[in-house]
Amino acid sequence: MGEHIIKMPDVGEGIAEAELVEWHVKVGDLVREDTLLAAVMTDKATVEIPSPVEGEVLWLGAEIGDVVAIGSPLIRLKVEGDGSVASPTSVEEQKGEVPAQVAASRPIAVEPPAEPGAPVRLMTPRTPGEAVRNHAPRMPRPAIARAEGEKPIASPAVRLRAREAGIDLRQVPGTGPAGRITHEDLDAFFAHGPQVAREPGLAPKTSVEQIRVVGLRRKIAERMAISKSRIPHITYVEEVDVTALEDLRSAFNANKRSDRPKLTLLPFLMRAMVKAIAEHPHLNALYDDEAGIIHQHAGVHIGIATQTASGLVVPVVRHAEALDLWGCATELNRLAEAAKSGTATREDLSGSTITVTSLGAMGGVVTTPVINHPEVAIIGVNKIMVRPVWNGSAFIPRKMMNLSSSFDHRVIDGWDAAVFVQRIKTLLETPAMIFVEA
Repeated sequence: MGEHIIKMPDVGEGIAEAELVEWHVKVGDLVREDTLLAAVMTDKATVEIPSPVEGEVLWLGAEIGDVVAIGSPLIRLKVEGDGSVASPTSVEEQKGEVPAQVAASRPIAVEPPAEPGAPVRLMTPRTPGEAVRNHAPRMPRPAIARAEGEKPIASPAVRLRAREAGIDLRQVPGTGPAGRITHEDLDAFFAHGPQVAREPGLAPKTSVEQIRVVGLRRKIAERMAISKSRIPHITYVEEVDVTALEDLRSAFNANKRSDRPKLTLLPFLMRAMVKAIAEHPHLNALYDDEAGIIHQHAGVHIGIATQTASGLVVPVVRHAEALDLWGCATELNRLAEAAKSGTATREDLSGSTITVTSLGAMGGVVTTPVINHPEVAIIGVNKIMVRPVWNGSAFIPRKMMNLSSSFDHRVIDGWDAAVFVQRIKTLLETPAMIFVEA
């Protein structure tokens, strides 16, 4: 018998480290070749790591939330034959201690319970009835009783399977550490059918769940902190009368060709932004504040802030200046579906030069958008409301919408920001101008 060390693989060009967001195995598990061992997250994507050999898990080299350097030992297996090493290289590794390059990357925080809250992932979920086929058979473990009112512990993939199958996880007994519900537990539950759950009643709830900020949520937190700490924001709000635009949009949708997508407001806004940027190109830029250089781009790559089950991501419509109204709508639909299903690629999620954020019908009256660093501008869309507007002789009902937009005040003056938004306002209020080539 020998031992085989699996190291953190090279998960992308120029990437030096990745965050561990999920273990699929634990010490003592038997794994086969191609069994999924772990999931790690880089800046833009989640990568699953399979086992290259068959063996028994002896040691795990990191905890969920750790940032692991490429090439660092990640997992040790006992295998048939000589393996890659004859024995553990140190007493510390035999004891299961964490390598220095991993331990040094851990955030200083209060130690969470044995099973912290599950990490978020941006990846394609399993279907409700799909078993974890790559795992080797395991001996059944006894279920751990869950206290009244205690939340079930499960990974995002398990929660998604349960939600899609209409299963209340409080009904599912967990056999993992600290009662964690595994994919095998769901498989057993699907096989034997649900049990009747007791009504929780009005009893007081005293449990406190500690959730480590890992994975996509950590990336979002880091980017927001950088943006707010480095960029002095100026937010400018302008009211826009979109009555004519909404009439035009409805007419287009009522008479659209079968090969064209249904139009929302966003394609019109994107085309208006392209025309406004042609007159104000300094708004379509990235600011390298450390080097003191503004990178002004000719191509308009519009990031679309999109809420997913895992968190906020920003897929990018590239070269919007080369797309017509329906081209923008088609690309928007593709990117939104990829982001929500977890299939968006690194290219889909990077390279924006200006961003749009919209909460749709929930958009509120006014927002203060946070700039997508290192960009210098973000356009925020608020909800459309019918309001009385004075036309000089009477109040008439009009469809009104606010644009709440933020700018990097280090490189964009307030006057320039206002002129840029006013130009977008004019184009949206007279939508025929969007189609007129100068």
